[in-house]
Amino acid sequence: MPNPRLAARYAKSLIDLALEKDQLEAVHNDMLFLQQAIRGSRELANLLKSPIINSDKKDKILDAITAGKISTITSTFNKLLLSKGREAYLPEIVTAFIDQYKVLKDIHTVKLTTAVPVTEDVKKMIMDKISADKNLKNIELVTAVDESLIGGFVLEIGDELVDGSIAFDLKNIKKQFQNNDFIYKIR
Repeated sequence: MPNPRLAARYAKSLIDLALEKDQLEAVHNDMLFLQQAIRGSRELANLLKSPIINSDKKDKILDAITAGKISTITSTFNKLLLSKGREAYLPEIVTAFIDQYKVLKDIHTVKLTTAVPVTEDVKKMIMDKISADKNLKNIELVTAVDESLIGGFVLEIGDELVDGSIAFDLKNIKKQFQNNDFIYKIR
């Protein structure tokens, strides 16, 4: 069962410790590594959530996966989670840490969805335009391809959505025909 408050508290504690030890970037890189490892391996995610496997075995497996790849702070933090029986929340804690890190560093995530992959030049143009219009300095551009858009793009900036896709335009046209908007304008 998801517990965002617990995840946020553990993530905040880890950020505070990393700042105190002046190792925020190292711990952030560790969190990115853990996020990729958990997303890339369904078995690891299931292992962390399993009530059947004891914490000693989980500790050994997690150590084998992360040995030499994460900092001492993160390794100790993982052991703390295991000793408290909170290892099932590690994926949530990792996500909460990355989100809090982005807020701390004033990094804004922008999601661009297009019908076909875009070139690096187009990505740079979009980032420059957003940076100028929204006065954002640190932008992280996430791209996705969705062929159902037919053409154009969908841009998500925080809680703002800009839908410039052909699929959206076609839906609007269909709605206008269903409402008979054109008949009233002809008469």
